[in-house]
Amino acid sequence: MKKNGAVGRRICHYTPNALTKKKQMLSRVWESQPRVIKFSRRHQRASSANSLRRQKRDWVIPPINVPENSRGPFPHMLVRIRSDQDKDVGIRYSITGAGADQPPSGIYNIDPISGNMFVTQPLDREERASFHLRAHAVDMNGNQVENPIDLYIYVIDMNDNRPEFQNQVYNGSVPEGSKPGSSVMQVTATDSDDSTTANGMVRYRILSQTPHSPIPNMFTINSETGDIVTVAAGLDREKVSQYTIIVQATDMEGNLNFGLSNTATALISITDINDNPPELTVRTFAGEVPENKVNVVVTNLTVVDRDQPHSPNWNAVYRIVSGDPSGHFTIRTNPITNEGMLTVVKPVDFEMNRAFMLTVVVSNQAHLASGIQSSLQSTAGVTISVQDVNEPPVFPVSPKMIRFEEGVPAGTTLTVFAAQDPDHFIHQIVRYSKLSDPANWLKINRTNGQITTMALLDRESMYVKNNMYEATFLAYDNGSPQASGTGTLQIYLIDVNDNAPVLIPKEAQICERARPNSRINITASDADAEPNVGPFVFELPSFPASIRRNWTISRLSGDYAQLRLRIPYLEAGVYEIPVIVSDSGNPPLSNRSLIRIKVCPCDNNGDCSATGAVAAAGLGTGAIIAILICIIILLSMVLLFVVWMKRREKERQAKPLLIDPEDDVRDNILKYDEEGGGEEDQDYDLSQLQQPESLEHIINKPTGVRRVDERPVIAESQYPVRPSVPHPGDIGDFINDGLRAADNDPTAPPYDSLLVFDYEGSGSTAGSVSSLNSTSSGDQDYDYLNDWGPRFKKLADLYGGGDDD
Repeated sequence: MKKNGAVGRRICHYTPNALTKKKQMLSRVWESQPRVIKFSRRHQRASSANSLRRQKRDWVIPPINVPENSRGPFPHMLVRIRSDQDKDVGIRYSITGAGADQPPSGIYNIDPISGNMFVTQPLDREERASFHLRAHAVDMNGNQVENPIDLYIYVIDMNDNRPEFQNQVYNGSVPEGSKPGSSVMQVTATDSDDSTTANGMVRYRILSQTPHSPIPNMFTINSETGDIVTVAAGLDREKVSQYTIIVQATDMEGNLNFGLSNTATALISITDINDNPPELTVRTFAGEVPENKVNVVVTNLTVVDRDQPHSPNWNAVYRIVSGDPSGHFTIRTNPITNEGMLTVVKPVDFEMNRAFMLTVVVSNQAHLASGIQSSLQSTAGVTISVQDVNEPPVFPVSPKMIRFEEGVPAGTTLTVFAAQDPDHFIHQIVRYSKLSDPANWLKINRTNGQITTMALLDRESMYVKNNMYEATFLAYDNGSPQASGTGTLQIYLIDVNDNAPVLIPKEAQICERARPNSRINITASDADAEPNVGPFVFELPSFPASIRRNWTISRLSGDYAQLRLRIPYLEAGVYEIPVIVSDSGNPPLSNRSLIRIKVCPCDNNGDCSATGAVAAAGLGTGAIIAILICIIILLSMVLLFVVWMKRREKERQAKPLLIDPEDDVRDNILKYDEEGGGEEDQDYDLSQLQQPESLEHIINKPTGVRRVDERPVIAESQYPVRPSVPHPGDIGDFINDGLRAADNDPTAPPYDSLLVFDYEGSGSTAGSVSSLNSTSSGDQDYDYLNDWGPRFKKLADLYGGGDDD
């Protein structure tokens, strides 16, 4: 390969003074005559031994430099690609790679005949800094003439990007009172231009500081790293809590004439340190508190602290250093106001202390900063006055326990349960009353508190628990307001032997024949306590003599014994055996108890058989037979009654009915709500139900003709008197006679007639009711009421103008 017109490439770092020279050189590179790049020639050397070919090493093609943001004109020729064989054959040139035939395609192209390579548009180094293309040479048939060569194109950077801060606002902090050189924060800006050239080299500086207290330049910044540090002392949060700094970043190594700049804001907060001790607002505080009260705020201690509120440097902590050796008071801090609430935590007694003089000290949760001394105003005195109140009487000993034997008679004085009034400076009278006495055994003297019994004290009472009986009494004074206190009296009741033992069990069973294992274990229970209980003594009474003759008792232990048969056989049945039980009290108490024993036949295992159980219930053989006979008789009577009832039912069904089955309504189904298909399909003659025009046909109705539903106007007739004849043999004739008599009675209610309530008919013989005028001044004739029958006789007498009585 021949290196025609090629020049060596060297990367130079330009200073601001050489900027003009750099631009002139770039202009020459862009506007100078494009150089020619030829394909490497192939050299061949024959070897007699193996005819190996050796290719001569090619020259390295120098890169092509293209400045970014060029204004054209476009397309602009960069280089010319040429093959040495273009004189012999026709050559066609092409380029491949990103920027040519691959994305971003179309940036570079080549003339296939002349080999001139062009750039078609401005380049941006920040989008793509270099391109790698390959140039190809083929003949007219498309056969490769030369080996492809690599073309490297570099985009030369121009200063077309400003520095950009990562944040527009930076937040930092530094403690107040910091020494010069203390680090505060760091700001950072980046430049998209080439960082290896001055175009991408950023420098920092502070443009302004707000406020200017205590001096305008409290901070400085490292021009290369962006670190902000303090340069002077005097930072005080209580005076200035925050500084605002405007920081500028400039490229071209900070050259303000050629570089591009940008700004950001740095907010520097001055953090608090405990450099201000808390100070109480006054030297002496005062308050008062009633005696015997707790959780009462006596007074509030006010404090001033200039440090940051609600921080450990501001939060106050109060301590009582003197004047309260018994710990009656404490000081709690109000988290909102930071005041100290002096509170009573232990009751104070006016009779013991009428006033307190306290010394309190206030400090912060955090320690004071180094070199800061506490203030004299951090200490103050508190004067507390105690108010006297009426205190309730107090029982010196509560509960008070006394010991007495049970059974103490009524009227016995047990003790004096007196209370004391704590108000020594006021003379008051104490009175007593009973508050709680579950068994109502006690009473208390209203004046002196003497306790007296009203009933016998019983240790076995349900109100006594573990030998202890409790009663509560009330003591009250005559102060204003009245105060009262309670006291508890406990009476320990000593047991005496006042309860006889009771035999256990009450019932048992045993085999009628004496066996070794046929025994009954017996014991006793006693409501008393030791030593008035067991061991118990069990014995059989001497009367009646059959008891000791048939039974015997043997002792097992102090509380248990065995009852068994003395004789070999005892008839089955139920026996009540008296047993005398005695306890170990002094003197002992005895009790005659009955145990009900069922004696029954037993099987081989010693258990009562079923027959034996019945026999043991107290029923003999004769009684059992009698019971069975009675059961048989009752069953026979029930069977006979059932047979008789069935026979009677058959006879009643076989006898014919006295009336026509069609007229019998007892077993017929009556339908009341069945509707037909309408009036058209009904074959009923409704004329028989209409109101008649006149009453002549009713008056002249012959005997035996069925009447219609109409009230007659003739006088009421009497039923015909039937002659006294023997009872008819056929009940049907009797019923027909009664029906005929009812039909012939025109005054009888129409129980067997059809009643029509909603059919108006074609007219009415009666006048309209509206014709009646109760307010008319004329006389109304009511004589026609006499024609309506006996049912309207009373009404006719009232309105018809009849004779006066």
